[in-house]
Amino acid sequence: MENISIILLFLFVLFTLLGSGVWVGLALMGVAWVGMELFTTRPVGDTMMTTIWAASSSWTLTALPLFIWMGEILYRTRLSEDMFRGLSPWMKGLPGGLVHTNIVGCTVFAAVSGSSAATLTTVGKMSIPELRKRNYPEKMVIGTLAGAATLGLMIPPSLTLIVYGVTINESISKLFFAGILPGLVLALMFMAYVAVMSRFSRGWNPDAEPEMTFRERLWNSRYLAPVICLIVLVIGSMYLGFATATEAAAFGVIGSLALAALQGSLTWRTFTESLMGATRTSAMIALILAGATFLSLSMGFTGLPRGLADLIAGWELSRFELLMVLLVFYIVLGMFLDGISSVVLTMAVVEPMVRQAGIDLIWFGIFIVVVVEMAQITPPIGFNLFVLQGMTQHEMGFIAKAAFPMFLIMVLMVFVLIAVPELATWLPDNIRSRPGG
Repeated sequence: MENISIILLFLFVLFTLLGSGVWVGLALMGVAWVGMELFTTRPVGDTMMTTIWAASSSWTLTALPLFIWMGEILYRTRLSEDMFRGLSPWMKGLPGGLVHTNIVGCTVFAAVSGSSAATLTTVGKMSIPELRKRNYPEKMVIGTLAGAATLGLMIPPSLTLIVYGVTINESISKLFFAGILPGLVLALMFMAYVAVMSRFSRGWNPDAEPEMTFRERLWNSRYLAPVICLIVLVIGSMYLGFATATEAAAFGVIGSLALAALQGSLTWRTFTESLMGATRTSAMIALILAGATFLSLSMGFTGLPRGLADLIAGWELSRFELLMVLLVFYIVLGMFLDGISSVVLTMAVVEPMVRQAGIDLIWFGIFIVVVVEMAQITPPIGFNLFVLQGMTQHEMGFIAKAAFPMFLIMVLMVFVLIAVPELATWLPDNIRSRPGG
């Protein structure tokens, strides 16, 4: 009962601040401030300063503004147009047409960034203007982008899988391999939804694309060469061990600038506009991250995440029942915390329950990531929703409704993982079985 009262208190303060027009990051800090004042005796000001500084000075997060800048360069030069021109001939023939560029683009870029926000920003900057020009339904454009961008959390490299692996002392490389097939399956499920909606939605009436022969499609694919080179540069530098994710992001920025210069599309104006655009977006995201980090600390002091996990442990559930309770538990927790904080705060209690139930920890890592992906598009603190709001200026309610079908598809993905656990375990198991693997 006490936990429910704390949840209601946090919700009341949050909605009051958001309803009064306070910036999202400041609203999160306000909720955290109230929690610290009511449930701890620590000096709130000192704690807030330390927490915000730690969140803002993280070296790992340096990759985020660099990937955002890379996206801004792609958007403001001809590179973004070329990527869309190279993908669109292959996507337009599919049921659902060019909306699939959102999903395919996010899937490809997820293998570069490891960040949902960076994936969302980069692909959104490229696809939203083009799809709007072609009269595609706005809700479908926004919804598919919000959902597909979460693939940045699953397809390696994934910051969430790294944190999970460190927390439970499991092989991060095995977790990376485990995320590949489920990530691709989830992308296909998103594409299947688009195909179905294009057939049955009355509001689906995009402008017709000109017909192309197979040879013309192949010729148009040459426009993808610069972006493919950029992806190979970023992914290759990481997987060959030449660079960390942050250093690879810097390579991505240098590579995108070099390619734009070779194209002749890089001017001083596009350079400065891309830099300022990345600065504005990064500042918005950094403020939200700082507020979310302070809120995570505040909730940790209340004991709410651990208290809920202890309550579940006392119910002595079957394996399937345990997974269903954990599904609901992490969905609710994701309404208030970012995914990494949810994993860190609860894994000490959840891990023994999962081990006792005989659940493979590699498989459970992918289960956790899918549920954390839901949190990215779940109000009131769905991070992707806030980023999309800043990009499109739509009301939060409109964006949440557009993303809701993607949320349901992720719930379905959880049941697919439960029914076919080999999706997450086959690749790591086969690699493990090789000599010296």
